[in-house]
Order: sequence, then C-alpha cells, then structure tokens
Amino acid sequence: MRRIVILGSTGSIGTQALDVVRANPARFEVVGLAAGTDRAGMQAQAREFGVEHVALGAAEAEQLVRDVDADVVLNGITGSVGLGPTLAALETGRTLALANKESLIVGGDLVTRLARPGQIVPVDSEHSAIAQALRSGDRAEVRRLVLTASGGPFRGRNRASLANVTPAEALAHPTWDMGRVVTTNSATLVNKGLEVIEAHLLFGVPYAEIDVVVHPQSIVHSMVEFTDGSTIAQASPPDMRLPISLGLDWPHRVAGVGRPLDWTAATAWTFEPLDDDAFPAVRLAKQVGRAAGTYPGVFNAANEQAVDAFHEGRIGFLDIVDTVARVVDDHEAPAVLDRASLAEAERWAREAADRAIAAHG
Repeated sequence: MRRIVILGSTGSIGTQALDVVRANPARFEVVGLAAGTDRAGMQAQAREFGVEHVALGAAEAEQLVRDVDADVVLNGITGSVGLGPTLAALETGRTLALANKESLIVGGDLVTRLARPGQIVPVDSEHSAIAQALRSGDRAEVRRLVLTASGGPFRGRNRASLANVTPAEALAHPTWDMGRVVTTNSATLVNKGLEVIEAHLLFGVPYAEIDVVVHPQSIVHSMVEFTDGSTIAQASPPDMRLPISLGLDWPHRVAGVGRPLDWTAATAWTFEPLDDDAFPAVRLAKQVGRAAGTYPGVFNAANEQAVDAFHEGRIGFLDIVDTVARVVDDHEAPAVLDRASLAEAERWAREAADRAIAAHG
C-alpha cells in the first residue's frame, strides 16, 4: 500500500486523485491533505478518508510534507506558491507526483538539482504521455519530443481575428474543464509554452528537439520520435485520472482507472502545425527557457498579471503575450539563484507587468 499526501486536495487534480484512491482502497492510503482556502471541503475529505494530518495554504502544506510519513506527495497546488512543497518533497526523499508545473518551471535548477533520477513523476497528461513513451527506448535513441496541443477555442484563427475576442470566448475550451488562468493560458498557448519548459527540465531534451503540434481531438497526449524513425504515441480519451494514477504508483498501472478507446467506431485524428504568428507564446517560452535562471518565473508571473487584466477588461487578448514579452525583455537576472531571488524576480515581474498594463490603458 502506498501512503499518499495530496496537496491541493479540493481542486480538480486533488478531487480526481481522491476518486482514484476511493476506487482502490487496498492500494492507496491518504495520510495528509492540504487545500488552498477551502477549509470546509478539506475537512469533509479528511473525515471520509480518515486523514489526521491536514494543512491550509502553501506554507502549512510545505510543513505537512516535511512532517508526515508518506511514500508519494501529489502536488496539485496551483501557481508558483507550490515551489516550497515541491522542494520539501524532494528534500525528504518522497516520490513527487507533480501536477504543479509552475514549481518546476519557476524553480528550475533549484528543483532539478535536488531530484534524484526518477523521483519526479509528471502528472500533466502531456508529460505523463512522454514518460510512458520514453520507456520504449534509451535516451540516446530519442530524436525529439512532440507535445500535442488542442489549439484551444481559437484554433485556426489568424492574429488579426484575435484582437477583439472576449474573456467568455477565451474560457470556452473545447476539451478540458479548467480554472480561469489555465483555460486562458490554453487559449493563448502560454500553457503549452510552460509545458515545453517543463519537458526540457523533466527529460533533459534540448529545446531544439521539443516541438508542438496541434491535435484538436486531444486523444494523442504527446509523442516521442526515435532515431530509427519510429514515433511512439500515448493515446486515451481525455481523463486526468489516468496520469494521476500513474503519478501515484509509477510505473505501475491502475486497472479500470480510465475508459479505453472504442476501436470499433469510425474516427479521425488530425494534426496541424502551430501558427507562431497568431500564437507566439511557445516561441517566447523557448527563449525564456534557454535564458533559464529567473526568466521562467518572470514569464509566469507577468502572464498571471496580464491574464487578470484581460478578464478585468483592461487589455485585449493579444496584449497578454505582448505584455509578457515586454516584461521578459526588461528583466535583468540576479547573480545568485535561490528562493529569495526567485521571489524577488516574481515580485518585480508583477509590478513591471502592472506598469505595462497601466501604460496600455
């Protein structure tokens, strides 16, 4: 039996993880829960699963990880505040099932230096797909990683046609039900840019060997191309319980956690190139990833400010990534990379983004 700590227990990842545990009580035991603000929801979960150790907020979650005896920490916290719990899980030797991509992207070398081989198990569907496909060959045999993107609600539209889209249109994702920031990031493809940085940090593949392709059906979750010309793809109906279950018991599979594809029904999968002019976020993310240091954190923080401004009607849709690009261009990296310098860079990025947004208005 695996002893599990779930951070972000009342959010989408956390509640689906508890679905997996609920269906497999002989396989998983929840020993710790942490939520952001929903104390009542977390307490109800604790009562159902008999959990004594609970926490509210990122600081308490970090201490919970350090104090509770567990095999796996599932970090489903939203945002860069998940960095502390991520570092705590790695420092204490727990397996880290990572759904909080921001902590890896913002933490960068701080995170990867702490992680022993195989200690971080990705829970994002794309990176879980890559991890599964990579078991088909040696690292030296990998030619490139191919991340798939649904294309969001604006797939196929050119840049000019995006100038006047509304927040409601940006939130109308065709496949996934996500929060405001993540759904907007999918519409701008900032989310895919963050996933490119995450893929580089998780798998050590150079940015030149990481591509993005648009796949609107969201059935092929990502692919690995090998040097012999073979491409291994992981395909399944969209359901986060599958990558979550792998995160909880990697590399073992949990029977019945997801439904299989129906191969008796006629269907078609399509793949399209990414339009970098309409959606420049992936190109910008690669630039930021290569710069490393505090740049990814600046990218992420500036984007969060710009997304809020868009939904408040202070800037347009195209101004989101344009604002992020201006902030990144103005950033000067500190001499030392540590938690303090990362926090200061994020603070500066939010203020710089706010100034750029105010100037725009």
